[in-house]
Amino acid sequence: MRFLERYEAPIYAVFRIVLGLLFACHGAQKVLGLFGGQKASMPLMIVGGWIELLAGLLIAVGLFAAVAAFIASGEMAVAYFMAHAPHGWAPIMNKGELAVVYCFAFLFIAARGAGLWSIDAARSKGSLRKR
Repeated sequence: MRFLERYEAPIYAVFRIVLGLLFACHGAQKVLGLFGGQKASMPLMIVGGWIELLAGLLIAVGLFAAVAAFIASGEMAVAYFMAHAPHGWAPIMNKGELAVVYCFAFLFIAARGAGLWSIDAARSKGSLRKR
């Protein structure tokens, strides 16, 4: 769909913002018990919840987005192999497809950076002005 090429930057920005906010909601469930979730009681789940909440917010606003996305991608890989893979080899069978999708979506953001409508972009424009 070549007609969408001119909207690539804003579409990517919306992708990053929505993905970050959804990830933060998962963390808010585990850490704060919000959105119908139950507060996590296991230490590893609490740590994961804080990573999800903080990294999700950083990704959504685009502040240190590449680093936050890389950490979030790693957390989702660990979550998949610890919680889902022992229940079968295929993500669709072991209910791990969301962890896999998050893992690779965050890896893409880590490689591409924050992009348009981000604090990272605003900061880099500001540093260019100072030169």
